[in-house]
Amino acid sequence: MRVLITGITGMAGSHLADYCLTLPGVEVFGIKRWRSRVENIEHLEGKIHVLEGDMNDASSMRLVIRETQPDRIFHLAAQSFVPTSWRAPVETLNTNVIGQVNLFEAIRSEGVDPRVHIAGSSEEYGHVEPHQVPIKESNVLRPLSPYAVSKVAQEMLAIQYHYSYGLQTVVTRAFNHEGPRRGEVFVTSSFAKQVAEVELGRRKPVIKVGDLSPVRDWTDVRDMVRAYWLVLEHGTFGEVYNIASGRRRTVKEMLDILLSFTKEKITVENDPSRMRPSDVKLLVGDATKFRQLTGWEPTISLEQTLEDTLNYWRARLRSSPVPASR
Repeated sequence: MRVLITGITGMAGSHLADYCLTLPGVEVFGIKRWRSRVENIEHLEGKIHVLEGDMNDASSMRLVIRETQPDRIFHLAAQSFVPTSWRAPVETLNTNVIGQVNLFEAIRSEGVDPRVHIAGSSEEYGHVEPHQVPIKESNVLRPLSPYAVSKVAQEMLAIQYHYSYGLQTVVTRAFNHEGPRRGEVFVTSSFAKQVAEVELGRRKPVIKVGDLSPVRDWTDVRDMVRAYWLVLEHGTFGEVYNIASGRRRTVKEMLDILLSFTKEKITVENDPSRMRPSDVKLLVGDATKFRQLTGWEPTISLEQTLEDTLNYWRARLRSSPVPASR
C-alpha cells in the first residue's frame, strides 16, 4: 500500500509516518517544500520517500500524484497557526483552500482513486455555548479566525468533491493534540521550551503567557495519528468525524502540570503580544460517532504527553548551540 502524507515534516505528519512504518506492507511518501525544516523526519531517512512539492503549485501537485500513485492520502499540510492567520489571512486561505483544490484536481487529472483524509479542526466550531458541550458533529460552525474559516472551506470542498466527482474523502475535526516535535509557537510547546530554557540557564526563571483561561480537549499526537489511520480504514466517504478525548483542561492546568516536572522556581507573567483578537473559550469534543465506528480510545495520559514534550525540548536545546550574548 502506497501512502502519501502532505505536511510530513510537521508534528502530526512525522508521527503519522512513524505509525505507518509499523504496519505491514505500507510504503510511505511525503511532500516537503524546498525550504521546509526536516528535523522531525531526520530519523526516517532511508525509510520513507520524500518529494519536493508545493500545495500552491498545481503542476507540482500533478507531478507528485503521478510519481507516487498513492492508495491513501493523508492531507495534513496547512498554515495551522491561528495567530498567523490574522496577520496573513490571504496566505492562510491560499495555502489551505487553494492548495487542497490543487491536490484534488491532481487526483482527478491523474486518474487515481485513493482514499483521502482531510485534517479539519475543532477550531471550525468557534463560538460554542456551554450547553452545547461536549460538541457533536451536528453543532453549528461559528469560526472565529481566518484559519478556522479556511478549515471549514476545506471540509466543504472535501464533501463537494466526493458528491460531484466521487473522490473518496473523509474529514476529521481533530481537537487539540500535542506531543514531541510540536512547533514552539503552539501553547504547550511554548511553555515546555521556556521551562527547558530556564533549566539550561538560557532565560530568566519567568514564563511569558497569554490567556490561560480557555478550556480545551487535549489528545496525544500519537493517539491522534492512530485515529487518522482508522478513519480511512472504517470511515464513510463524505462524512465528518470528531476526534477528541473528552478530557477537559484549562491552559493554566496544562502549564501547572509542566511546571510540576521541573525543580526550578519559575514565575508566570502575562504577555499582551500573546493575546488574540478573538479566542475560542471552550472546546470539548464528543467523539462517540468515531469511537463506535472504530473502537478507538486515547491511551497516553496528558501528563505523559507533557513530560515527553518537555524532554523533547530539553534534548533539542542541549544539542543546539548557545545563542551568542549581545
